[in-house]
Amino acid sequence: MSISPESLTHHMNRAIAGIQPSDILAFNAEIANIPGIVRLTLGEPDFNTPEHVKQAAIRSIENNESHYAPSNGTPALRQAAANFLATKYDLHYDPATEVIVTAGATEGIYTALTSILNPGDEVLIPTPIFPLYIAVAQVNGAVPVFMDTSADGFVLTPEKLKATLAAHPKTKAVVLNFPSNPTGVTYRATDLQALAAVLADQPVFVLSDESYSELTYGATHVSIAQYLPDQTILLNGVSKSHAMTGWRIGLMCAPKAITAQLGKIHQFTITSTTTNAQAAATEALANGLDDGQKMKQEYQARRDYLVAALDQIGFKSAKPEGAFYLFSKIPAGLPQDSMAFCRELAHEARVALIPGSSFGPGGEGYVRISYAASMADLKTAVERMTAYVAAKGLTKEES
Repeated sequence: MSISPESLTHHMNRAIAGIQPSDILAFNAEIANIPGIVRLTLGEPDFNTPEHVKQAAIRSIENNESHYAPSNGTPALRQAAANFLATKYDLHYDPATEVIVTAGATEGIYTALTSILNPGDEVLIPTPIFPLYIAVAQVNGAVPVFMDTSADGFVLTPEKLKATLAAHPKTKAVVLNFPSNPTGVTYRATDLQALAAVLADQPVFVLSDESYSELTYGATHVSIAQYLPDQTILLNGVSKSHAMTGWRIGLMCAPKAITAQLGKIHQFTITSTTTNAQAAATEALANGLDDGQKMKQEYQARRDYLVAALDQIGFKSAKPEGAFYLFSKIPAGLPQDSMAFCRELAHEARVALIPGSSFGPGGEGYVRISYAASMADLKTAVERMTAYVAAKGLTKEES
């Protein structure tokens, strides 16, 4: 009698049993076949990679650059990355010893948390937040500790951070993601200085995912690595800044001693990232520092339209200062379970949004709306949502 695959699943990593597949991808797949649906679900830029970047990849292929790159990334890309961070954010990393090229920020998150966590360690995570950090912490046997920021404008306050640290002496790391997915909220320099003051005397890492740093509206992005360089593992990349999500190139930077340890997990996880994709990213960062500006202007116009239009039908949004998401409160009188609301909206109005409950404590009662979609699609979505709200008999005052 052979052993069944089902029985073998009970012998797999026990942490996996407690991890649920992504609600975001599952819901997006669930509603994908509704005819004519407008999907404002995924964080996927609707722009194409700049032409000069694509040409760099083509040249790399034609030059037979099809062999393994150095594990931490080609010297040219690490130098371009260091120059990018210095020019844009006044961050100074040695490209030879303090920069790792990852397979997107996703691999950076996995590598960083796997490198620093032991079973039983605690990871402080402000929510609502993209759920990937939670799952990776759990698969490493760590305990996510949620800090609900919904009562504080979706910003982690130094008071809440200090109190949570005091209550959780096993804290090994604090996760930050700004501009935020899903809220679009970001941190100003004064916010970061206050958080850094709390963490400066604590033996904890800060994993700071700043992948949307080039998509800020108003104030220039500031990194917490400016104020806490010795404890910060910084993540960035070209996915959002240069519309290169499918190229899978991220950047992970940290002090030399920490990077040496991160490089071990990185090396044994992926060996190295794709060589011709690195050539494209080198071109993007060396000769396309401001490629993202035109995209940002369009995103800002979409944001401004969407905030005003949705406000008219009762969807109040957190103040979006970056990324390309709105996190909007479901109006009273509509289903307050965010999954139930999104299902109903998808089937009755043919508009797909992501339930706020997918992003942890503080997300229920909200929806995430991606405006990485054409203005035409956004206007169609608003028209349909307006009709949906009217059909429920709600006025702006009632909602």
